[in-house]
Order: sequence, then C-alpha cells, then structure tokens
Amino acid sequence: MAKYLVIVESPAKVKTIKKFLGKNYEVVASNGHVRDLPKSQMGIDVEHDFEPKYITIRGKGDVLARLRKEAKKADKVYLATDPDREGEAISWHLSKSLKLDEDKMYRISFNEITKKAVKESIKDAREIDMDLVDAQQTRRMLDRMVGYRISPLLWAKVKRGLSAGRVQSVALRIICDREEEINAFIPEEYWTLDVFLNVEGEKKPLQAKFYGNRNEKIAIKSEEELNVILTKLENAQYSVEDVKKGERIKKSPVPFITSTLQQEAAKTLNFSTQKTMRIAQQLYEGIEIKGSGMIGLITYLRTDSTRISEEADGLARDYIKEHYGEEYVIQATTNSKNKSKIQDAHEAIRPTDIERTPEKMKESLSRDQFRLYQLIWKRFTASRMSYAKYETTSVKISASEYQFRVSASKLAFQGFMSVYVQEDDETKENNILLKDINKETQLDFGEFDYKQHFTQPPPHFTEAALVKALEELGIGRPSTYAPTISTIIARRYVAKENKNLYVTELGEIVNFIMKEAFPSIVDVNFTANLEALLDKVGEGVVNWKTVVRNFYPDLDEAVQIAEQELEKIEIQDEVTDVICDMCGRNMVIKYGPHGRFLACPGFPECKNTKPYLEKIGVKCPKCGKDVVLRKTKKGRKYYGCEDNPECDFMSWQKPSEEKCPECGSYMLEKGNKLVCANETCGYLRNIKEQKDK
Repeated sequence: MAKYLVIVESPAKVKTIKKFLGKNYEVVASNGHVRDLPKSQMGIDVEHDFEPKYITIRGKGDVLARLRKEAKKADKVYLATDPDREGEAISWHLSKSLKLDEDKMYRISFNEITKKAVKESIKDAREIDMDLVDAQQTRRMLDRMVGYRISPLLWAKVKRGLSAGRVQSVALRIICDREEEINAFIPEEYWTLDVFLNVEGEKKPLQAKFYGNRNEKIAIKSEEELNVILTKLENAQYSVEDVKKGERIKKSPVPFITSTLQQEAAKTLNFSTQKTMRIAQQLYEGIEIKGSGMIGLITYLRTDSTRISEEADGLARDYIKEHYGEEYVIQATTNSKNKSKIQDAHEAIRPTDIERTPEKMKESLSRDQFRLYQLIWKRFTASRMSYAKYETTSVKISASEYQFRVSASKLAFQGFMSVYVQEDDETKENNILLKDINKETQLDFGEFDYKQHFTQPPPHFTEAALVKALEELGIGRPSTYAPTISTIIARRYVAKENKNLYVTELGEIVNFIMKEAFPSIVDVNFTANLEALLDKVGEGVVNWKTVVRNFYPDLDEAVQIAEQELEKIEIQDEVTDVICDMCGRNMVIKYGPHGRFLACPGFPECKNTKPYLEKIGVKCPKCGKDVVLRKTKKGRKYYGCEDNPECDFMSWQKPSEEKCPECGSYMLEKGNKLVCANETCGYLRNIKEQKDK
C-alpha cells in the first residue's frame, strides 16, 4: 500500500511522476481548480470585510471524494500543483476542501518534470506560501468585482448579454486606441535619392544613399525639393570623403520567457498565443519518447524570469564546447536583470536536457510540437553561446554641397547565429565593393534612382504585438496573456483577420461605455499599478485586504453614478422605414452577438429579420447609389455600396460627399481632417474649415 500521496493538477503528469517516485507513492490529479467563487452571485461579502465565499466547482464532487479517500490512507500528502500563484492557490483550496491535517500536508513544486527535479522537490517540501495564495485570491476577487458589477450595466445600456473584464477591458482599449490612431493618420510625402557610381576596375556599380549636407541630415519632403537637389548635383564630382572600418557585436539572445515565446512563435511559426501555450504545456507535462517513456521536455512555461540554474548553464556550456568549439562558449552570462515580478523564483523556458536535440526528439513529436521544441532548444542554446561579430565599413561620399553615404557589414564570426537566427539578423553581406575603397578611389557618376514614398500609419496589433504591449505596460502576467486575447476574440469585441486584430462595432460600443463610465478600470497606468500591488501582496509586503478595501469603494461609486445616469435614458428600439415583407410593420433595429440587425416588432408572431445596412448620407463614387456601413464576416467595419456585389466600391475609412478640389477624387474622413482618397494627390484640410465658411 502506498504510504504517500502526491496530488498534481493535470492527469497527463500522473504517469510520469509515478514512474519517478516508485511504489510507495500514489499520484492522482485534481484536474485544476476544485473550489471557486459561485457563478450565481459575486461571492464576496462586502459587509463583512470582503470575505470570499468559496464553493465546490460543479462536477468536482467525485474528484474530491476520490482524493479524500486516498488522503485518508496516506501518511503524508504532497500538494504538487504548478509552481506559480495560481498553483499555490489550488494547493490551498485542496487543503481546505480535503480538510488535510497540517502535520501530514506538504507543498512541493518543480520547474521541470524530470526524475531529479521531482525527487529533490520531495526533499525540499514546505508549507503553503499564503502570500502567493493571497495575491492570487486578490486578483480573482478584483476580476470578479469588475465583472459582476459592470456587466449588468453594459447589458442594460446596449440591450444584450455583454460582459466586462478587468484586464480584457484594458486590452480592448489599447486596440481601440491604435485603431483611432490608424483612422486619423495622414500620410506624409517623402522622397529617397540614391546614386549609382562606377568604381574603377569593378563591373558592378556602387549604390550610395543621399544623406544631406556636411552639417546635417536632410529629409526630402517634395518633388520640388528633390529637383533643387538634382539641379545642384548636375555635373558634380563625386569623391570619397571618409572611410571608417570597425567591428560590431550582436549579443546572444536571452532565453525565452512566456511573453517572448508567444511573440516569437507567432512570428516564426504563425501560432496563436493560445496554441503556443497549449503545445508548450504538452512539452512540459511529458511526451512519450521512444525508448525512454514519458519525459517532460521543457521547464515550466509560465515565467517572467530569464534566470538559468547553474547546473543547466554548465551542461549547456559543455555541450556547446563539444559540438561547436571552445570559442563558441559565451564568456559572460546573458541573464538579463529581471523586473520585480513574483515569478522570478522560476527559471526561463528551456529544454530539461540539452542533449535531447530536436533531431533526436523529432520521431516522437507531432509537427507542431517539434517546431515549438526546436524554437525553445535553439533559443536556449544560443543564449549560452558567444556574441556574433561583424566587420563594418562606412563610407562618406561628397558631391557639390551634399553628402551621400554607404555602409556594409560582413559577418566575421557567427557565434550564436550558427544555431539561432531571427528575422532581423543580418546574414547576407552587402556592398562587398567597399572592402577596397579608400580616399584615392575614383568614382564616376552613373545614374540617379529616386522614388516617391508616403509615411505609413502604425500597424494593426497582432497577437504577438499585443502581448509585447501588455508586457511593456505591466498589464497582466504570463498566465493571463493567452486567455485575455482569446476572451476578447470569443466575445466578438475584436476580430482576427490575417494575423491582425481589428475592433468590431460591438468592441467600439463596449470600449466607449467603459471609457465614459469607468475610466479608471480601463486606465493603463491604474491597471499596471494594480499589478504591482498584487506583486507586493505576493511578496508579503502589502496585506491583500488593503488592496480590496481600497479598490471596491471607488468601483461601487462609479457603478452607482452610471446606474443613475442609465435610469435617465429610456432605451427603445429604433424604428426604421424598412417595411417587413411578411406582415407590413415597420422593422426596428435590434442587437445580436454580431452587431445590429433588423427585426420585426411583431415577434414572436412574426420572426422576420434582415441585415441592417446603415446609410451614411454619401453617394457611391463609382455608381451613385448610397454608401452603407457594412461588416466583414468577423465583424470588422467598412464602407461599401448598397448595390454590392454589382458595384465593388469599398473603403475602410468613411467617405465624404465632397470632391477633392485638386484632382476631383472622393475624400475620406480621417480624424478631424478630410483627405483625398488619391494618395498621389495628397490634398487635405481640416473638416472645421468648411463648417466655418
């Protein structure tokens, strides 16, 4: 009979850990959380100092009964949930639900599921860290307060089952703010000027870029400015003014943390954040490796730390020395200074054994598992390798009063780049001609190459870019990035098209209401400060109830004000002039999960519905019929002709009925400006100017 019981979160770990610990240990899974706040109410007793009311999660009764039975038989119970705040909280909930005797209950945690790590965790068994539990408990309560107090107001305001989340609302605001930037962006014209110069004894010409004069860089903003420069350069003599040779190093990357893994997997593997975390979880929990059984291939995947254990660092250096050579082993450590976040007790995401190369593991992994494991293995190995070195050459060329410049770099020592190369790493040698150029080199004019360009608006967020923004702003933590993004997409606040995230009509409405009624909830700095407070709770510096006591009254006051204002608004269905072709009534505008639609007011007797096409009071520039507001299948707004598909006019920006006075094209509204739709024209003016007239 087993003397000891080990309780883990996931059933996938059971077999692996049981194999490591032997016959005296019974290993069972809790399948995640067993207790939570009730779904039917907020579950926080505001009148009695914010005491949470926890209940057993529906469907977990049988799991708890089995765990109680096993716990009674055991001499010691080890709670081996995940090594983070949430895992600590699950252990605490298990101890309460199972009514475990403190004398025989121990908390163990490990960053990797290997025999050594699991056995050492038994030796280092400890008590439950109540500071971490309180930090997680506080986060859960703050999220619950926001969701349960604000969601009913959104429902009343917009007349449908909407909901608000503390971190999701901020993420939505960040995306909406970017969308506003893009819509208000006015392209600015600029020109580039290159010169091709013939070098004595060389067949290929040298290409140099216009810089400015000898004193400063000059931006060419119009064709007129370009022509002035070209006139002054007529019959100019080109000569080498200065040549500088040097060396540049490119530092080895630090190992992955949760956010950087999600970003890199999105860029190089086209994985969503959710997919990255799902596959990483599989690699962490254990894969059946032919000839070795179940093995955890990577360390814990939810971490903010770039720290690497001395043992893993030493083994990596030995591996690199043996397979690449002594000169490829990094001299200094590449561990970056960690931010003050609670998960610094962890290591970075790395392979549990560097000797398990992706090639050796390939046969046992699915295609996606292999690609992600390869990315993690290469990044970790590269982090222990020498810097890459480039030989650089920079040449200044004078012509008349102006200066052209050309630079080149040649990879002199690959270092870490022999294993891991990112998209922006320079691997190609450029302008090889520069190696023999000096001040005496004769240069003869060949031809100019000049091009017109327009500045581009900031890009739409991708999942990777949003994760980076959330991390930089200090919003959310490793475990929250993927579910936050998944939630705003699932609620149709945001649509994902070709990797980009776009705000839907529904998202715009929710964001507007949140900004108007609850500005602090969607304030980026407020949310980041709250995250810092949760860290202080986790460190034992701040009492968790202090955070809740300070947060709730402000939320309660904002909700009460919003409720009073809502009472003044009588929300009625908007009647349209569209006649129901089934019963003859005037159809009304309703809201559904995809936005607005037309419905017959005679429901349920008449169930007729139609798509709602809102006319914007502008005629189609192509056919003269009305332009209407439309939505893509995923909910992104655009403007198109009502006669679609016969007429294919469409625009992401709202068209104006005004014509451009310069070229006659139609105009677009961008923020407070009207801009010609014809980019090459470039005409724009303030909308207010016309109104003033």
